[in-house]
Amino acid sequence: MSFSLPTILPGRGARVVALGHYQPSRIVTNAELSSRIDTTDEWIRSRVGVRTRHIAAPEESVTDMATAAAVKALEASGLAASAIDLVTVATCTPVIPLPNVATQVAAALHINAPAAYDINTACSGFSYALATAHHAILAGSARHALVIGAEKLSDWTDWNDRTTCVIFGDGAGAAVVSASDTEGIGPVVWGSDGVQGSTLRVESRDGKIQQDGQKVFRWATSSLAPIAMSACKQAGIEPAELAAFIPHQANVRIVDLIAGKLGLGAAVVARDIIESGNTSSASIPMALSKLTEQRQIPSGAPVLLFGFGGGLTYAGQVIASP
Repeated sequence: MSFSLPTILPGRGARVVALGHYQPSRIVTNAELSSRIDTTDEWIRSRVGVRTRHIAAPEESVTDMATAAAVKALEASGLAASAIDLVTVATCTPVIPLPNVATQVAAALHINAPAAYDINTACSGFSYALATAHHAILAGSARHALVIGAEKLSDWTDWNDRTTCVIFGDGAGAAVVSASDTEGIGPVVWGSDGVQGSTLRVESRDGKIQQDGQKVFRWATSSLAPIAMSACKQAGIEPAELAAFIPHQANVRIVDLIAGKLGLGAAVVARDIIESGNTSSASIPMALSKLTEQRQIPSGAPVLLFGFGGGLTYAGQVIASP
């Protein structure tokens, strides 16, 4: 399919050129959770759609997962690590605040003196990070960027709370974004509803994830489809023309309700939550990487990325598939 994205600066743009993802080897099934807490496979699948989730080992960090995904994305891009001049990591689950994850990833990959920063907008984080890297490239501040979403939600999950522990998983996804003569990333549509932000929260350094699931569900299913449509409009494309829709993997019912409101036609809709659970800022790049690896999305085809969640924040943009 041939399509073009609006150009902000003539002859200057950016494109996602490669992807990679990583998930821990340990898989926790609904049956295993059912042996520990008062729940069932049927209850979990009917309410959130999750069958399995990957859980990191105690010694496996957010940085480790982010680095593993970045290595795969770099290999797929054909670029040397030395070509990267910006590293940004979307995460809300680092154990320590300093040094940030991005600098640790850069050090692990032996990238010399890149701009390196973390972004925490929780589940919309990857779309925020992609937008800021895009803007840096357009401004001439970077040429090749690593954009990563990585989460170890298991560290912040109360494994005795059946309303949250059945949802979350760990993992990372990464993209290499490079300067291009033609635009491959559409304008970002982003924002927040901080008044309702406490519906998804961690209340202290030693706290665990808490959420008002019904409020989050109502917000997501009533407010977000028009915003996703606006991202398509800003990119000059109709939702029916999309090759794929990659929303944050919050809940399979939320994914399906938003997709239904968009009028997507034959677009592939990511439902990686079924196998991976909700991985917050990692969910969009992981799902996109998997679908691209499986050749379910043609190269160059229009794809809508749409993150939403903790904050309550949201961000979306249309990209050309690598």
